[in-house]
Amino acid sequence: MAGVEARHEWRVPRQVVAAKAVAAAVCVVLALIGDFNQTFLASVAAAGFAALVLRDLLAPVRLAVDEGGVTVVAGFAGRERYSWNDVDRVRVDTRHRYGVTAQLLEIDTGDQVHLFSRHDLGAPVIDVAEIVMRLRP
Repeated sequence: MAGVEARHEWRVPRQVVAAKAVAAAVCVVLALIGDFNQTFLASVAAAGFAALVLRDLLAPVRLAVDEGGVTVVAGFAGRERYSWNDVDRVRVDTRHRYGVTAQLLEIDTGDQVHLFSRHDLGAPVIDVAEIVMRLRP
């Protein structure tokens, strides 16, 4: 294909990973200074944010596409590869709620629907969808 790169990858932006790490640290501090109930809730929140940071570090690339198909993050930090024949649909789902517009890239592989936000991809969802559609035969 002329003018189209053979492979594209989208990963979680460093700023998003840093924000999750800061949130985990804040929750740890809150756990240290709170009473029992606050400590419990803050500890659970800290563990959750820490798990998200760990996932972002172990599997930073959320979506990769090339002429052969797509590779998506699966489970906690695994990857699944789908040929273009296995991809039923690629679309952008746009929702408007409470004055906020949210967009998700949907990649439907028949058995599963993989969803990616701007925070997963580090790029506008519409732009990513256009590139994915150009590479799809």
